[in-house]
Order: sequence, then structure tokens, then C-alpha cells
Amino acid sequence: MARTMWDSSVGKKTVMAVSGLVMLLYLVAHVIGNLKIFFGAGEFNHYAHWLRTVGEPFMHYAWTLWLVRIVLVVAVVAHATSAYQLSRRDIKARPTKYVHGKPRAGYATRTMRWGGIILALFIVWHILDLTTGTVHSGGFQEGHPYQNVVDTFSTWYGNVIYIVAMLALGLHIRHGFWSAAQTLGVGSRTRDRALKVTADVLALLLTAGFIAVPVGVMTGVVS
Repeated sequence: MARTMWDSSVGKKTVMAVSGLVMLLYLVAHVIGNLKIFFGAGEFNHYAHWLRTVGEPFMHYAWTLWLVRIVLVVAVVAHATSAYQLSRRDIKARPTKYVHGKPRAGYATRTMRWGGIILALFIVWHILDLTTGTVHSGGFQEGHPYQNVVDTFSTWYGNVIYIVAMLALGLHIRHGFWSAAQTLGVGSRTRDRALKVTADVLALLLTAGFIAVPVGVMTGVVS
């Protein structure tokens, strides 16, 4: 039954919707945590340490954090795989372009695929920059996330990469949230307007929240 569901387009869209909502919940929690940087190095570093002690003593040190990471990896892989396979099906179903010249879909819809690629590349860079420190500028300091964030956003390319990715994220959320609601059967003629407004507000708040951090470093509010 699971295989039959996965092989169907409806099944893949459902996987995309559920995995997308899992990642959205993470993003809401993540942006709240990120904004703690405006309360100073002590507050932000303490928050980063707390993430590794959640669930103690029942959970061992950092086990809860790794559990969250595993869930996120599964969600990202499932989301990307189903998106790619659905895209391939669309191309095979209609190998030639439509006759009409003007696209009927909105800007966010037309850029979902490119936005997904941008976000995938950003995730890799973000991990190598602030988690492993592999590509970090200024000398990565283990256990000092506040200083690492300041180092990253003290470079022009760090700001450009992050802000472009967050703008792509906003467009992705704006279209993806509404699409997920339709796929999961939540949407209706009476609810569509509310869902679209919710998608717009979520996209705006998350984008602004994430971009506030590099802007804070650039303006000297965070230093």
C-alpha cells in the first residue's frame, strides 16, 4: 500500500506537503532562536548550549538535537525527491511548451524549482559555515555561535548568500503553504482567502526575521 501510494502523483504531493510542514515548524522555531542574538552574546550562546541539553537527564547530551537533525534530513530528502519526481512527470506528460506566451502562474509558482535548488545549495553552505566551520571566515570558534554569526555577516558574500536564500525561502513558503493546504484537503472556496493571507504573513515574518540578523550585524546593532 505504501509503495502504491508513493508511486502515485497524489502520494508524492502528500509527501511534499507533510515534509514541507515539518520543515516550516522547524523554521518558526529556528527564527525565534536566531532573534535571541539581539539580546547579546551571553543569551545567544546559552540558547545554543541549551539546544544540546534538551531532554536531560532522560536524553543523553545532544541526543535530542541529533534526533531533530535526523527528522529534518528525512524531511528534506523526502521533499526534494518527491519534487524532482513530480517535475519529471510533468515534463514527460507535456514535453512541449504551452502555446500562450504569458505564464498564468504567479512569480513564486514559476520560481519554485529554482528556489528549491537555491535553498538546497544554501543548506549545504550554511552547515559548512556555522555547524562544521569548514568554510567559515574569521576562524571558527567551537561553542561560540554568537561570534561565528558575527564573523559570517561581517563579510559581503556571507550577507549576499544569506539574504538571497532567505528571499527564495519566502517565495517558497508563500506558494508551498497554500499548495500543501490544497493537497491535504484543508483548502476550500471559503478558506482559500484566509489560507493565502496566512501564507503571505508567514512568508513575510519568516523572511524578515531571518534577514534581521545579517542586517543587525551590518548596522552594528549586533557586534
